[in-house]
Amino acid sequence: MSDHNWCHGPECHTYTTQSRIRGSGRDKVLRTRKVKAYYTYETNPSGPHIFDFFCDQRCLMDYVRKHLQQIVQHEPRTQPLELPINVTKTTQEGWNGRTYTQTNIERVDNN
Repeated sequence: MSDHNWCHGPECHTYTTQSRIRGSGRDKVLRTRKVKAYYTYETNPSGPHIFDFFCDQRCLMDYVRKHLQQIVQHEPRTQPLELPINVTKTTQEGWNGRTYTQTNIERVDNN
């Protein structure tokens, strides 16, 4: 498998930067950037990193804007997620003599 991917940003080839200019003489083009794939399934069992497929944040967000409906439909959320917690509040005096309330949030261990 190649250790490079082409950027998946739909507009990547339209951005005028020095790194996208290719060709010689009068036959120049703006080309999609090549992205170094640092994470493989062998080095990272949880899968590749998002920036193995996008050259920068702008291209990532272009992709998300273009494909947002399909992304959300892939795993729709029809119910909120919840995590049981314990909340404790303590009143303390600060270095300046003022009192403040410290809120501590701890996850509940269901085991």
